[in-house]
Amino acid sequence: QVQLVESGGGLVQDGGSLRLSCAASGRTFSHYGMGWFRQAPGKEREVVAAVNYNGGRTYYADSVKGRFIISRDNAKNTVYLQMNSLKPEDTAVYYCAVRAVSYDYGVYIKETDFGSWGQGTQVTVSS
Repeated sequence: QVQLVESGGGLVQDGGSLRLSCAASGRTFSHYGMGWFRQAPGKEREVVAAVNYNGGRTYYADSVKGRFIISRDNAKNTVYLQMNSLKPEDTAVYYCAVRAVSYDYGVYIKETDFGSWGQGTQVTVSS
């Protein structure tokens, strides 16, 4: 019904940058909010950033605020996560997710607010 494919992960040095992409299909992309989550070894999955359906509202976890930027290109059915000033503690598998409900002006950050998830892409930041 819906498919999300993340890409752009890899190995980067401390202080470097990466841009993650999440291509969506199977739904009307522009009608749904999107989110980025991550899970580090031995830790619970946590929200990183989220954007509402029209791109007008965003949310960032305190740990990444000022360093990461979430954006979406509805013409390309893609959401991005630009990650700057990366730190070793950013090392994790990053997942994109799509909201279960369409046309939400607000930004939702709970896992239960999202209906479908991508397979994840590994981000490793070396020290």
